[in-house]
Amino acid sequence: MEQVSLASAEYPSGVNEFTKAGLTALPSKRVQPPRVAESPVQFECKVLEVKPLGQNGGAGNLVICEVIYAHLAEDVLDANGVPDPRALDPVARLGGDWYSRAAGALFEVPKPNRHCGMGVDALPAWLQQQPGVPGNLLGRLGNLSAPPDASKILEAQERFRALHPQGSFPLKAGDAGCTVLFQQILHLVEKGALDEALALAFVPVGDAS
Repeated sequence: MEQVSLASAEYPSGVNEFTKAGLTALPSKRVQPPRVAESPVQFECKVLEVKPLGQNGGAGNLVICEVIYAHLAEDVLDANGVPDPRALDPVARLGGDWYSRAAGALFEVPKPNRHCGMGVDALPAWLQQQPGVPGNLLGRLGNLSAPPDASKILEAQERFRALHPQGSFPLKAGDAGCTVLFQQILHLVEKGALDEALALAFVPVGDAS
């Protein structure tokens, strides 16, 4: 990072910043500019557009590029040949002298790119309107592909009744039983049992009125 920072200095035209920063220029495959040999990931790009972001100090330009060739070091790939963020140890550029290191703060959020998630609007109204419901809970359940079938809902309802025989049934939005139901759904989501949590969410809950 210190070498990268050094390369950001405003050297006069004609000064070789590879030499100044002590980095190694590596010939590219498809473009004329060289790559940085020390970088574990290198993109060769074609410039599509340069958009000025203002005239004042620090405004700079937004350079929109198309990646036409990518180089990845083997030691940053996982067993499936996919870049592993933990092995990359990525660094983010902030403002002024500040940077951020992602190591130790990485977490995964499954993306709905293998199927179209059913959406939060497909979840039961009582759950969407439950006081204090985390947006992450709604998002994770809404990322599932479809509501559970009737048999799964009935099984979830019977399990819930067995765990809380003292509860008042049928459940109504806003009552104590509904709060217990919500807490159980939250617990299941936190431990990753999403299908079970979804089935429990569809247990019939009547209107508070």
